Amino acid sequence: MSRLVAVLMGGWSAEREVSLVSGNAVGKALGEAGFDVELVDVGRDVATVLGDLKPDVAFNALHGRYGEDGVIQGVLEVLQIPYTHSGVLASALAMDKPVARTLFAAAGMRCAEGKVMTRRQLIDGQGFEPPYVIKPINEGSSVGVRLVFEGDNFRFEDDKAWTFGDQVLVERYIPGKEIQVAVMGDRALGAIEIRPHGRFYDYEAKYTNDKANHLMPAPIGEAAYEEALRLGLLIHQTLGCRGVSRADLRYDDTGDGTNEGGGTFYVLETNTQPGMTPLSLVPEIAAHQGIDFTELVTWMVEDASCDR
Repeated sequence: MSRLVAVLMGGWSAEREVSLVSGNAVGKALGEAGFDVELVDVGRDVATVLGDLKPDVAFNALHGRYGEDGVIQGVLEVLQIPYTHSGVLASALAMDKPVARTLFAAAGMRCAEGKVMTRRQLIDGQGFEPPYVIKPINEGSSVGVRLVFEGDNFRFEDDKAWTFGDQVLVERYIPGKEIQVAVMGDRALGAIEIRPHGRFYDYEAKYTNDKANHLMPAPIGEAAYEEALRLGLLIHQTLGCRGVSRADLRYDDTGDGTNEGGGTFYVLETNTQPGMTPLSLVPEIAAHQGIDFTELVTWMVEDASCDR
C-alpha cells in the first residue's frame, strides 16, 4: 500500500505564492513516483486538518514565517507526523539571522560585519556608511532586503513598504560573487553562481524568468569551489539541519583574499526550506549531479522524521 504524503503549502507568510508553486510541483512529482498525495493549503486549523487526514509523512513546502521558523515543525512534532527538512530548533536558529550569525562565527566562519538596530537608530544615522544592506530579522527569499549604495537617495523613514518590525539587521555590503550551495543529508551536492541582472538576487530575480544567470558549477576555481562545499556542509551541521538545505555565500574576489583562488568567503545565511519551483537552485544543483526532481523529492520523503 502506498504511503499518504500531505504536501504543506501556501500558508500566510509573505512567501505564500512561491510556496504554492513549490507545493504543486512537489505534489505532481510525488504522485508520479507512486505516493498518495494530498495538497494542504495551510491555515491556522492545520493541526485539526492533519489530525483528520492522518498522513504517513508531511512534505513541508511552506516558505517564510510559520513554515520554516520552527512553528509548523512543532505542530508536526506534537502530532508525531514525520516531516521533511530540518527540525524545530535548527529551523528556528536558521530563520533568526542574528542568532545564526553568532553560531556561524563561533564555528569559525566569516560573516559580514553587522549589527541589530532599531528603525529609529537607523533613521538617526547610527548604521554604516554606504554601501550596506538592511535585512528583516526573520524573513526568507530576500523579502524586505534593501541595498543602499553611496549616492542613493534612500531615507529609511520614507520606506512605506517596510512591514517587518522595529528591529533590523544592518550589514556591510560585500562585493563579489553570489554563491549558493545545496546540501542533501550529509553531503554538499554542488555550488552555483548567480549573476542577477539587477543590483542583487532579490525576490523578483529568484522567481521570475530572465532576471538572473545561473552558472553551474560556479566558475570560481577548484580550491574555492571545494571551500564553498565545505562551508555549505559546515553551516548545515552547525545549525543541526537535516534533509535538504541551501547555504548563501558571498565570494569576494575583488582583492587579496584568504583562499588559494584569491578570494574570501562570507557566510550570509542558510535556507532550511529551499524553493522547489522551476527556477529554484537546489533542484538545479541536484540535476547537475544526476538527481532529477522526482528522485530528489522522493529522497526527501524517505528521509522525513521527527526530532523526538
